[in-house]
Amino acid sequence: MSGKHYKGPEVSCCIKYFIFGFNVIFWGVLSNISSITDLGGFDPVWLFVVVGGVMFILGFAGCIGALRENTFLLKFFSVFLGIIFFLELTAGVLAFVFKDWIKDQLYFFINNNIRAYRDDIDLQNLIDFTQEYWQCCGAFGADDWNLNIYFNCTDSNASRERCGVPFSCCTKDPAEDVINTQCGYDARQKPEVDQQIVIYTKGCVPQFEKWLQDNLTIVAGIFIGIALLQIFGICLAQNLVSDIEAVRATW
Repeated sequence: MSGKHYKGPEVSCCIKYFIFGFNVIFWGVLSNISSITDLGGFDPVWLFVVVGGVMFILGFAGCIGALRENTFLLKFFSVFLGIIFFLELTAGVLAFVFKDWIKDQLYFFINNNIRAYRDDIDLQNLIDFTQEYWQCCGAFGADDWNLNIYFNCTDSNASRERCGVPFSCCTKDPAEDVINTQCGYDARQKPEVDQQIVIYTKGCVPQFEKWLQDNLTIVAGIFIGIALLQIFGICLAQNLVSDIEAVRATW
């Protein structure tokens, strides 16, 4: 051997390991997306499966593609991330243009899940979390719980929960350490003035709209940050692919 080393194009280690780190972070972010369910009482677990599948595919393609310098996986990662970015952008534009339709669908979503409240424990926990977090009850008010066979006010309803609401609709007493799961019993039989003392009377749809208006700058900043991160990831992957192909062209 002559001891001479060939000096040609080299794959940037910085870009390679930066993409690996990017995917680790991206993997962690996706793993926390778990608070949406489908219409009609759909089990939220199925959404977690879908999100987990997307998370695994992207993480695998990005991490293995970067470490093994596999151009196919890197291109797949770049294209897949680009598709997700395009879908997010399209969804944002459509949500702005068809905001009234989105509002109707949200109303439809909540009411459908109210009907199925006792049918699925995951769905029940999701609704309770939503009502506690937004301090709301039903889609547009507590009377939406008439849609549930256990909470409706009809004379034929023999349930002890008749004309009541779930405990998540109840106003919270900071002094109470233990949740009173029966606090919503007979709540809707009281006059409206008395109801406001015991339960939240505002619906979750208007409460969500109010929260969105109050935090519009923060929400917009988060979406812009995610979009820039995705574009950055796509550019890094494409740059690494170009470096790898340039190196292999000299072989």
